[in-house]
Amino acid sequence: MEQPKLGRYLIDAELGRGAMGVVYKATDSVLERTVAIKTVNMALEKDGIDRYEARFYQEARAAGGLNHPNIVTVYDVGKSGDVAYMAMEYIDGAELRTLIVEGKPLPVSQCVSIAAQVAEGLGYAHQHGVVHRDIKPANIMVPPEGPVKITDFGIARMRASGDLTQTGMMLGSPKYMSPEQVIGKRADHRSDIFSLGVILYEMLTGRAPFNGDNVTALMYQIVNFAPPAPSALNGAVPELLDYVVAKMLAKALDERYQDAQEAAKDLRECERQLAAPAGPSLPPRPATGLASGPQPELVDTVAQSVLAQTLNRTREADLSALEATSPPARGLAHSFDSLEATQRLASLTGALAAPPEDPQTATQLIGSLPRPQRTKWRRRDWLVVAGAGLFGFALARAVSRRRD
Repeated sequence: MEQPKLGRYLIDAELGRGAMGVVYKATDSVLERTVAIKTVNMALEKDGIDRYEARFYQEARAAGGLNHPNIVTVYDVGKSGDVAYMAMEYIDGAELRTLIVEGKPLPVSQCVSIAAQVAEGLGYAHQHGVVHRDIKPANIMVPPEGPVKITDFGIARMRASGDLTQTGMMLGSPKYMSPEQVIGKRADHRSDIFSLGVILYEMLTGRAPFNGDNVTALMYQIVNFAPPAPSALNGAVPELLDYVVAKMLAKALDERYQDAQEAAKDLRECERQLAAPAGPSLPPRPATGLASGPQPELVDTVAQSVLAQTLNRTREADLSALEATSPPARGLAHSFDSLEATQRLASLTGALAAPPEDPQTATQLIGSLPRPQRTKWRRRDWLVVAGAGLFGFALARAVSRRRD
């Protein structure tokens, strides 16, 4: 039986399968090296296939332009029939998600090393205008030897293109999404930093900082709750690391790390202190933004400031910022999002500016909205009504005479 091929690549085995395609282990028949092939079946995208294909190649170019030890290298991109494919560096290692076990923290030194390497890779990508937007343990490869690698820039976008996340679309894995992604705001490089903070917290404590019985409850926690400090759940975590995690998980964008390289620098300092605790070290810094005890705490003021950030956008601004290559939001209007519309309505009516002590129900809130004022009839209105009446009367007489 002939070995299946994609272009010049001989398919050896299947590595994984997703909604839009399959990832294979393959051999480059020209260079005789092992590669990973990510495929996307364009036949599944019957509507707007040209735009979808253009987006695939745009993302391949974005990822292919990155050359960093902590980012998987993209070698080639092509198409065979209805299948578009991307050939990339093959990593013989484990996904980070297989190393994270519920209730079993990883060694602190290993956590810091992995997070620092990912932060350095993200810092490089951000400097080149590329935001990953789906940082999660499944997209981080940890080989037995060699550097940690960030994989799958599948929903990455060039920041310079000015492309805005479509209203109503959610890009990223809910468990690792930033507050601004949850409320439909544009995901920039600081969203990647927040996602990395969630991963670091999970490695250090053996549990996720935000949990919920369903996606809605999870998103509510991401926006409204501060998790306990990692040191409250794992005594081996130093205070400086609490500070780093808190700054990565800050809900307000201006309170978060503004550059992934800054986070990497602090993580490397934590790594140095762990390796030589007897040497000189930086004084501990307050870890604001985390719960004071072992249980999550509600942070209303922060949540309100995060929610208010969405009110600067309008439908017109959303529509004008969308690129022609943006994928369609199937089943959703391009410019309408119920959460954002509700916030905009609340802002215009003053409901968001000063929340009442006793929360109102939706019916009470709608009932409290100002009623439109009744206006008096103008002269033109009377003339129109009178003219319509006379015309009707004349038409009725004409019909009556014809019958007679």
